[in-house]
Amino acid sequence: MKLAHFGISSSLVVAFLLAAEASSAAGEGGGGASAEAKGVDTRRVHLMAATAPEILGAVRASGSRAVLVNVWATWCMPCRKEFPDLVRLGQAYADRGLKVLFVSGDFDGEQPEVIEFLAAHGVIGNTYLKTGRDEEFINAFDPAWSGALPATFLYDGTGSLRHSILKSAPYEQLEKLVVAMLDEGTPTVPEARRGETK
Repeated sequence: MKLAHFGISSSLVVAFLLAAEASSAAGEGGGGASAEAKGVDTRRVHLMAATAPEILGAVRASGSRAVLVNVWATWCMPCRKEFPDLVRLGQAYADRGLKVLFVSGDFDGEQPEVIEFLAAHGVIGNTYLKTGRDEEFINAFDPAWSGALPATFLYDGTGSLRHSILKSAPYEQLEKLVVAMLDEGTPTVPEARRGETK
């Protein structure tokens, strides 16, 4: 039986959740502590429900030279493993024009866990929680995407998709792609519009 959430089987989701619970219990003395008890400030994380067109609109409106969109979930172990590298990449290249947008594939009822995870990794500002039909969401990013998580999409300054990384990727691979795009000097959407002739 398939779960209608990114086409991932329900047995895999259960396995991911059990692994996450065991990891949490082992790493945090049994887990269950609230974000406040752990000293995590969640007030600076803004999690907004958004459809794929809304997220892609944010990509185009970012004014950045490159935008990395990462679709992840708290129950996805590969997502959790690569997450610190994505945060580090965003911080390392923000001054050169990289914007990183995180899109959670978790369910609505998991918002507290999503916000806590983001805050614990130092993510602040706007982040997104996927809404809408799975097939439409997937196809809006890349029709070749099966819906498996994690998935990372790299857009240039005009909002054009340049790279789809449909599995977890090492920091060095992502950094190489980002640096190559930043070195190209692709204009941002406002700069491209200024150069248009009427």
